[in-house]
Amino acid sequence: MLRSHHCGELNENHSGEEVILAGWVQKIRNKGFIVWIDLRDRYGITQLVFDEERSPKAVYNKSLELGREDVIQIKGKVIERESKNPNMPSGGIEILVRELTLLSASKTPPFTIENETDGGDELRMQYRYLDLRRSRVRENLIFRHKVTMVVRNFLSQAEFIDVETPYLIKSTPEGARDFVVPSRMNSGQFYALPQSPQTFKQLLMIAGFDKYFQIVKCFRDEDLRADRQPEFTQIDCEMTFVEKEDVLAQFEALIQHLLKKIKGVELGDFPRITFAEAIEKYGNDKPDIRFGMTFGDLSALVQNKGFNVFDSEELVVGIAVPGGANMSRKEIDGWIEWIKRPQIGAKGLVWVKFNKDGSYKSSVDKFFDSEDLSLWATATGANAGDLIFVMAGPTQATRTRLSALRMEIAEQMGLRNPEEFAALWVTDFPLLEWDEETKRYHAIHHPFTAPRKEDIGLLDSNPADAKANAYDLVLNGNEIGGGSIRIHDTALQEKIFDLLGFTEKEAQEQFGFLMDAFKYGAPPHGGIALGLDRLVAILGGSETIRDFIAFPKNNNGRDVMINAPAALEDAQLNELYLKSLSKNP
Repeated sequence: MLRSHHCGELNENHSGEEVILAGWVQKIRNKGFIVWIDLRDRYGITQLVFDEERSPKAVYNKSLELGREDVIQIKGKVIERESKNPNMPSGGIEILVRELTLLSASKTPPFTIENETDGGDELRMQYRYLDLRRSRVRENLIFRHKVTMVVRNFLSQAEFIDVETPYLIKSTPEGARDFVVPSRMNSGQFYALPQSPQTFKQLLMIAGFDKYFQIVKCFRDEDLRADRQPEFTQIDCEMTFVEKEDVLAQFEALIQHLLKKIKGVELGDFPRITFAEAIEKYGNDKPDIRFGMTFGDLSALVQNKGFNVFDSEELVVGIAVPGGANMSRKEIDGWIEWIKRPQIGAKGLVWVKFNKDGSYKSSVDKFFDSEDLSLWATATGANAGDLIFVMAGPTQATRTRLSALRMEIAEQMGLRNPEEFAALWVTDFPLLEWDEETKRYHAIHHPFTAPRKEDIGLLDSNPADAKANAYDLVLNGNEIGGGSIRIHDTALQEKIFDLLGFTEKEAQEQFGFLMDAFKYGAPPHGGIALGLDRLVAILGGSETIRDFIAFPKNNNGRDVMINAPAALEDAQLNELYLKSLSKNP
């Protein structure tokens, strides 16, 4: 070993010991007759001292030649520091160096390797291997490792079996766009990278594995954002002989265990809310329930009162901002401008101040009196001292816009505390959605999701009203998982394929292997997939998954460090029968 200890290990108890350390030069402080160097490795930082009087002359002179990020090995004695640093584990000692070996010289890095770095996002991604040396980024990945191990151990102890499934599979028309891989040995044919191991885990249940899990890479060729990457990691799980309540109980227990083990937080039973309730109360299907501001439907209270803005619209809905009556007119106008931005697209806001003395002041006093406004306060749950914001417009768009406003207000008011955790289940999603453009139904979840038993009859009469036996797990306003009870009956699966517009031939070509498997004794089964990247980010106090991925892509789906994706040489394209993409056709 090139070291006897690591840089986060030594303290006053090691005083007088001869040690060997190795690591990177973090910082150099030259006082003329004495040089202090902070030596860094994965475990921490230890201060080295090169003293013109106490260190060998050659060693002292050699220390003057070192630069930041040089890799060195030193031998020396642990001594107590005169000026101790209580903020670091090794802050009570330093190493008086008697031997110094330069293991690898470093160029001057393009940004400082410190938590408060001067490197921008794109620069740090280009030199990600340097960015990973920063303790903040490194600790994120160590944190991810800890979360992963807790999950793996929990599921293993619950008798789940970790099984790997293929990465080179067949492309299917449902869901997001596939990444495709040309096959050299099969001219004109392509593999697809899996968006999830869905069909394979169902086949494992048919094979009798009973409980399966996999921490697995998945791939979707989608537009990117802060919480989405083209490749992402799922905690993918499936169980046999279960109903919805069994799956919910198992994975509620997993999240409770994870929060207790990782964050020291104990959560009770998770609330349940239907999809319809979530949309009605929060305007989205992944509500953050750490704070109130639930929607109050005001349509029946305000329409047909002569105020055209309300009378002419489909929905009028409001929220109560706690303590908002103290807002100045300038602050209120700021929120009105915020919702008028193109990203939100609202036309305006009506506001009502419910003053602490019980009086009301609003932007529509001309049309509504205090008695009217009192009913608004009741509908939105406003208390004295609160501010009511009201939107009007088409139902779906208005709820979406008010939901965005609710979340932004909560963010600005500090109501979304990253150290506070609230989870819930959202259930009873629609099974199918009609697409006017293609004139056919699309599966909300995926085509293997079972309808609720009581809704199976609706597939013949009114498929759009059928609810899925599906569920999403939401944590702090983020969907961290989704799953369902699966179809295990051939006739029902054929019915769903028919509603989705598959011909019998197309269904057989795409999913014949699964349909055939159903004929050999398919047990009832269901499962869930949890997004590991997003889950780790939330537990780590962030909603940006890129901070918790070792080598992420940028917002254009590029790896700027290795410059991928990249063009292929003509010879490779010819081997793959892709001559039309050749630079020299």
